[in-house]
Amino acid sequence: MSNENVMKGAMGTQLLLLSVVVLVISFGFAMMSIMSQGHASFNTNSNIPWGQPIATYLYFALASSGLGMIAALPLVFGFKQFYPIVKRAIFLAFIILISGMAVLAMELGHVFRMLWVIPFNMQIQSAMFWMGVFYVADLLFLLWKMQKMDAGDWDSKTSKQIAIGSFLAVLLASGNLALIFGMMSMRPFWFDGLLPIYFYLTAVASGLAALVFFTYLSHGFSRNKMSQPLQDLMNGALPKLFAAVLGGTLLFIAVRAITGVYTNNPEIYLVWRDYLFASPVYQASLWLGILLPFVLMLSKSLRNQPGTQMLVAVLVFGGLFAERFYFVVGGQVVPLFKGTWEWDLIQYSPSATEWALTFMGSALLFTLYLLGEKVLNLSAMPPAQK
Repeated sequence: MSNENVMKGAMGTQLLLLSVVVLVISFGFAMMSIMSQGHASFNTNSNIPWGQPIATYLYFALASSGLGMIAALPLVFGFKQFYPIVKRAIFLAFIILISGMAVLAMELGHVFRMLWVIPFNMQIQSAMFWMGVFYVADLLFLLWKMQKMDAGDWDSKTSKQIAIGSFLAVLLASGNLALIFGMMSMRPFWFDGLLPIYFYLTAVASGLAALVFFTYLSHGFSRNKMSQPLQDLMNGALPKLFAAVLGGTLLFIAVRAITGVYTNNPEIYLVWRDYLFASPVYQASLWLGILLPFVLMLSKSLRNQPGTQMLVAVLVFGGLFAERFYFVVGGQVVPLFKGTWEWDLIQYSPSATEWALTFMGSALLFTLYLLGEKVLNLSAMPPAQK
């Protein structure tokens, strides 16, 4: 069995060129639209200020947090069987967060103004201020951990302290991100004190999907090209963890849906009945993007098959992206401060500019990842674990 990374060869170069082309085109289109039309290029209005770019940022930010939590399994909690994916998980967490921040920066309009407005205004009572603080801390810890691993320092006291600090930053960042939505009592669909738990679960599910997909991509979708410890992990603990997290995600969504349908708050009930359940796309994301992957991963004979794992990863990508979209938009379709006095829900569909930002973020992620595969050894492990 050879440990071969095909992304360092011709295939990786071709994919890199393709991702760069998509990145340039999508960024160019979005930038021209924003410069010529301003925020009017987004299909949002004063009633729905947060559209698909915010959902895209939420998806990327939580996927990054999920990867950080997965990396903590061996580095903080001692589950050493996960060492074969740690470095790749940390690198993915870093570049996915960078990609999400790029989308958010483009959505803000005045991209560079936030560099001095946010830190120097010190709005410490704002959850968004702390989101910026915690995610910047998260980025710095991820970068620090990568530097330590590249230097071969996996188990020193300083390295372990960095790992613990990174894990705490991830929890604070994603938990605070949940509270930005969960504290909004004027948006009943979002108002939920348990939202951080939901974000943690779905973050790990997104992170596992990214990790499975990019690990197979790096090895030409062939498990035979992986190292033996990585093969053992992909054939054992990792798919079991994926199944458990998908089960928890499905349970949490089911509880929220049942509560929403039977609540005596019509603003929540209307969102579930007339927006979410009335949407074929949401229905497909729920049954095909979350339930079907969970069923596949429950089967011992299926969950260890490379084809099944790749299929589940792709389905979860789509399912959780749609979940983020309908979560963000669903919280705003009931007219603010009018509620059930105005029964018609606000209609929204993403504009071409908003889709361009989603493609831009995805292409930036692929570009950075493929560059990382060419210059970094993302399959590295501590010498004792090889």
